[in-house]
Amino acid sequence: MLPRLIYPLGKEGQWLASEERKLVEVKNLKKYFRVGRNSILKAVDDVSFFIRKGETLGLVGESGCGKTTTGRTVIGMYSATSGKVFFDGVDIHSLDKKAKKDFSKRAQIIFQDPYASLDPRMTVGDIIGEGIDIHGLYSGKQRTEKINELLGLVGLNKEHANRFPHEFSGGQRQRIGIARAFAVEPEFIVCDEPISALDVSIQAQIVNLLINLQRNTGLTYLFIAHDLSMVKHISDRVA
Repeated sequence: MLPRLIYPLGKEGQWLASEERKLVEVKNLKKYFRVGRNSILKAVDDVSFFIRKGETLGLVGESGCGKTTTGRTVIGMYSATSGKVFFDGVDIHSLDKKAKKDFSKRAQIIFQDPYASLDPRMTVGDIIGEGIDIHGLYSGKQRTEKINELLGLVGLNKEHANRFPHEFSGGQRQRIGIARAFAVEPEFIVCDEPISALDVSIQAQIVNLLINLQRNTGLTYLFIAHDLSMVKHISDRVA
């Protein structure tokens, strides 16, 4: 279970008081799950933090403490038991159907497990293009060109578009997952332990890829991990 309040720390360890240009703000977030008839699992219990536009907040904690649940609730995959999640000043859990669809374009997630998070029945091109299709961003030749561009962006090539996930290594699959998240040109991405399932030799490559993509796009990240050293490398602040 995550602690009651997350205090933002700067890279040098100072408390950060300025909250200007907040893109994400979480206030007193709770997410409980019912376990059996009479038990409640308090996965997230009264958590508060904010993330400024264009920065990376690292969320660190041991396995099972509620980091992933926090990330998924922040982007609306789970509904909150109580508390508020504001994105660009709007409570995401009060959105209507159309607004939720718009929000899903602006906020994406990169999953922890690159093996389980890609549909094995779909080609890489269709996996990356799924969000493009849902939001009606491109079609025909433009869609193909966009998918090829995204593959190049993450260090793959256009020939990979017609292949299936089982033909790729773990690191390559995570690159596909990153391309999928970037396909709808989001403003905010939850990186849910995106390197924990990868070989140590590959982890730094993925983190550096995320850093470079952020520099080029001005994205905002919530970077979730249990490895403090890696979190410090990518994050502006650590919680």
